[in-house]
Formats: sequence, C-alpha cells, structure tokens
Amino acid sequence: MIATRKLLTCTLAGLVLSTGLVLPAFAQKIGAPTPPAATATTGDVDFGDDSGQWPKDTECDDSRFTGTGMATEMDDSAIRKDATDCSAAFAKGTITLKDTGTAPADIAIATPIDAINFGDDTSEWNKDGECDDPRFQGTGSASELVDADLMKDATDCKAAYEKGTITLKDTGTTTDTPVAINNTDIDFGDDSSEWSKDGECDDSRFDGTGMASEMDDSAISKDATDCSAAFAKGTITLKDTGTTTPVANADVDFGDDSSQWSKDGECDDPRFTGTGSASQLLDEDKLHDATDCKAAFTAGTITLKTDGTDGGDVPVVATGDIVFGDDAGEYNNDQECDDPRFEGTGVASEPVIENRMHDATDCQAAVTAGTATMKAGETNEAAAFDYGTDNSKYANDGECDDKRFVGTGMDKKLLEEDVSNDATDCRTMVESGALSIIPVYDPAYLAGAPYDSKGINFGDNTSEYANDDQCDDPRFQGPGTASTLLDGDLRHDRDDCKKAYEAGTVILID
Repeated sequence: MIATRKLLTCTLAGLVLSTGLVLPAFAQKIGAPTPPAATATTGDVDFGDDSGQWPKDTECDDSRFTGTGMATEMDDSAIRKDATDCSAAFAKGTITLKDTGTAPADIAIATPIDAINFGDDTSEWNKDGECDDPRFQGTGSASELVDADLMKDATDCKAAYEKGTITLKDTGTTTDTPVAINNTDIDFGDDSSEWSKDGECDDSRFDGTGMASEMDDSAISKDATDCSAAFAKGTITLKDTGTTTPVANADVDFGDDSSQWSKDGECDDPRFTGTGSASQLLDEDKLHDATDCKAAFTAGTITLKTDGTDGGDVPVVATGDIVFGDDAGEYNNDQECDDPRFEGTGVASEPVIENRMHDATDCQAAVTAGTATMKAGETNEAAAFDYGTDNSKYANDGECDDKRFVGTGMDKKLLEEDVSNDATDCRTMVESGALSIIPVYDPAYLAGAPYDSKGINFGDNTSEYANDDQCDDPRFQGPGTASTLLDGDLRHDRDDCKKAYEAGTVILID
C-alpha cells in the first residue's frame, strides 16, 4: 500500500507539472472531499479524526473495518485516524465493521478515553495482553473476570480500549467505577441512587441547569452516570465547599489488617465515615483494617473524614506518651522541630501554631536525640476548630451568623443562640477567605496560655456579677465572657476577667 501511494503521488505530481495546473486548482478539479470536523461519528460508530498517515485518500485504513472500500494493506496505527475516508465508505456501504457487519457496542466508543480512570497495574494478571478489569467487555477482555481486579489492570485495559476491542459495560459506568472527567479527579461514585440514570444529576455536591429540582444528601456519590454526563456537557459544576473533590485511592495509607475485625466486610478504621463503616469505631483500629477500608473507599461507600481530628490519611507517630502527629506541616523534614508544643535546641526559634502536631518526623528525632522536650502543660490534643452544627434557623442562608467569626460574610445581627450552629455557611466563607476565626475561639489560642495580663486595667470587683467565673466586662470577647454584657459592668469585674484573660478564654477587644 505504501509503495502504491508513493507511485500515485509521483504520477499526480508529473501530471500537475505537464499540464501547468497549480496544485490547489487540481485539487478542486478532481473534487477533493471537504475537510471534516475534529471527530466524525455515524450512529454508534466513532470514526475518530484524520490524524493518520494516509487520510483523505478515498481508502479506509482503519483496521476495525472490512470491505471493498478498504486499503489493501493496514495496521492498527490507523485505528480511529482516517475518519473522512472510513465514514464516507461506511455511509456508501462499501465497508462494515468486522465480525458482525454492524456497529456493535464493543467497537463504538461511548466514553472518551480521557474520561476513564483505568486505575493501576496491581493485578496479578497485569500486562498480559488481556484486560482483566470486570468493568469492561469485548474481545480484548480476559475470559474470566473477578472483582478483585477492578481498576487494577490499567495498561492492558487502556491499550484494548484504544484499539476498540473493549468498552465499558452499562453505558460507560458500573456501580463501583470512580470516573475522572476532563482530568479533574472528581469521584462521581456509583449509580446506587433510586434516581440514577434519569437524565438529571441528583448529587447535591453539584449545581447548574443539569441538576434535579429537588435534592438531598442521600444521593451524594450515587448518581454517577447522570452527573458525569452533565459535568462533561458543562451543565453542572462542583459547588465551592472545599469537600467536593474526594481523595484519590492512591493517596490514602490504609495501613494493615491487624485489627481483630479485619476482612469482615466493614471498615473499622475511625478515620473514615460512610455507609461502609462499622457502626462502632475504635481508635485502636486506626490504620488496621486495610482490606475492608480500601474496598469500601474504592466502591465509594466511605470517605476520609475532613474535620482534622484524625490526622487525615497520614499515619500518626507516637513515642511513649507523646503523639507527634503527622508530617503535614509547611516545614516538615527539615531536621528542625517546628511543633510549638516543644522546646529545646532542636526546636525552631519561632514555631507557629499551624504546625502543631504536623512535624512528626523532625520532632520525634529531636526528642529521641534529647534536643527537644514537650513543654509543661502541653497535651497530645490536636488544635482543631469545631464549626459546630447547622441547627440555627439561619443556617445555609449564605451568611455566617456565628459571632466567633469576623469578615465581610457576617450577618449584621449576631445572637448567642447561633454560636456553633451555622457551620456550613461559616466554614464555606472561611475557606473562601471572606471570614476568619476570631483567635480567642480557636483551640490553638487556648493552647498558648497562660498569657501576660500586665498593662491591662481590669478595674475593680463592684459588678453584681463579680466572682461568678464569667467575665462581664464588655471590653472583652471570647468563650469566657457572659452571654449578656452591659456597659455598667465596664472595668467592674476585675478578678473574673483577669483570670479568663490569662487562661486564654477572653481577649481585649480594643
């Protein structure tokens, strides 16, 4: 075929020179086909594009087809790369798809290849020339498929999918198929919702014109087909909540199977939450139920907790009675302990509160070497801020009603009853940068006590509420103040306010 084409090219060139015609005019004279769109499809057949070596030569070079319209010599390098020729021949009936003479589902491409998460190559049967992932079907699949190989034969399956010898089952997804659309790492989950495949996305993590009119959280990660299709069309987008992009499986350290409850079909690791978790979770099972938790995580029935209380997916390091935490800090592994709970020659000169329990390797090494010790009064508790619940009647109204925050996203009228009861609004605005936590309400501030109260005029104890263990002076703010503050008590609750200030439960507003 290559030699024939070279001869034809030379003959045409000679004809052009001998007749004096310029090449463009010649092309118009013989009726060159109109350039196609980037990709061509007819019915269920994806003809691809014209990026092959021999496009638009009136012969189909795509080896998936057969018939009188085919080139005499072919190889797989032209699969889906001769769209104009093949789509024209297919329309004329001079070629058909091989084997059945029609356009079977295991040849047509229903899902773009870059929209499929093929996983990894950890299957026992990886790279053997057959696709062992049970999500796929077709002549390129192994004869026996088991769930253990789900998303674990990436190289074989991707190659077979590119050749058109396999396709995804059930319109491109199965109940345990995390799908990545447009390279975004979004885990759409599965189709276990009662409203799956109805043409509307019911997953409340998204919004847009492609969404159902009524939603609830029960469909989160359970309407994959509808939501992935709508996302690809651009009719829905992820909400900006900070929790819409689940962690990829490869980023999670599942630990081992040393829990007494391992391999019982339930995830017993307390770092996770979801329907696939056991009803009772114990700290002693953290990182010790790997098989169950990995299976549930892959299936989308559990996710990592995001409240910061479990060390995320990083194993917690402990030595003796000290829990060092993880290495998630900004200055981890720099041979200097940056955790402000410690002191000594091996500790950074100015450790910041954000690195509390987040420089485990360095601090453990310093303690072992004797160059760092934990400060008196310090604990192993992580400094995690509790946003609370959404029990306020003003919850989810787009404004933060919790007086523990400050910024442009705050409501004008703040009530004591809304403290810790507008979590979603406040968390969303903190993450967007519109709000910040007033320092005294952050556990990290309390961890820095005692504070020096010198220079503050606390006044006297003449308030009728003096010595009630609450600061009643309206100049102060924090969890240590009374719920109602009166101007008449200004500088008249000395002992209560001084004690609270030094303990880190109040700060001076002005």
